[in-house]
Amino acid sequence: QVQLVESGGGLVQPGGSLRLSCAVSGVRFSIYTMGWYRQAPGKQRELVASITSTYTTTYADAVKGRFVISRDNAKNTVYLQMASLKPEDTGAYNCNARRDNGVIINNYWGQGTQVTVSS
Repeated sequence: QVQLVESGGGLVQPGGSLRLSCAVSGVRFSIYTMGWYRQAPGKQRELVASITSTYTTTYADAVKGRFVISRDNAKNTVYLQMASLKPEDTGAYNCNARRDNGVIINNYWGQGTQVTVSS
């Protein structure tokens, strides 16, 4: 049974900060690439940030310098620290775990957590 359980979403004012967490169970967490995606109503889902098993990180241009993705393999948890939040950061944020070993692709999603940036 694979589970990705997210927490940390909520309502925050522009310029504020928020930290999302995603606790993973049922997989060998340390070998998976972890990612955070978001989707606003009427828009396509986009990759916000990712971190590989070797700690290589990728960020969308819109969040670079404001967001930091990290992972704690001892806790099987990936984090997204968000700062200087803008209204356009509003959306449903989903955690993703992915592995491609050349034979089969494993791809798992969390249930999502809502982030709303508004005054």
